[in-house]
Amino acid sequence: MDKTINQIKAAAAAALGLLTGLWGWFGWLVVGWIGCMALDYLTGSLAAAKEGQWSSGKAREGIWHKCGMIVVVIVAAGADLLLSLVLANLPLVELPIQYAGLVCPVVLVWYIVTELGSIVENAVAMGAVVPNWLTKLLAMSKGAVDKAGEELGGDGHE
Repeated sequence: MDKTINQIKAAAAAALGLLTGLWGWFGWLVVGWIGCMALDYLTGSLAAAKEGQWSSGKAREGIWHKCGMIVVVIVAAGADLLLSLVLANLPLVELPIQYAGLVCPVVLVWYIVTELGSIVENAVAMGAVVPNWLTKLLAMSKGAVDKAGEELGGDGHE
C-alpha cells in the first residue's frame, strides 16, 4: 500500500513539475483564477439555493459576467503582447527595464482577489463564520493591486 501511495505522489509531483515547466508561474496564476471563478459560481449558486433564491436567469447572468472577465484577461494579454512587440522592434521606444509582461498578471491577480472576496461573501451567506481579519486582508490586497494598476497608467475603470 505504501508503495502505491508513493507512486501516486511521484506521478503527481512529476505532472505538476511538467506543467510548471511548460506554463511557469503565469500558467498557475491562470489556473488559480479559473478555479476561483468556478468556486465563486458554485458557492454563489449554493448560497442562493440555501435562501430559496436560485434562478436560472441569475445563473446565466453570472456566467455572462465570467465570460466578460475572460474577455478582459484576453485583452490584457493582448496589451502585454503588443507592448513586448513594440519594445522589441521600435528602437525609439525604450523602458529602463526588460519587459516580460505586466498588464495581464496584474489583471489576473486583481480578479483572483475579487473572486476570493466574493467566495467569502458566499460562504457567509451559507452560514459560515469568517474571521474579520480575512475580509480585511482581502480588501487590503485588492487595494494594493489597484494601486499597482494605477501606477501602470490608469485608474482601473473607465
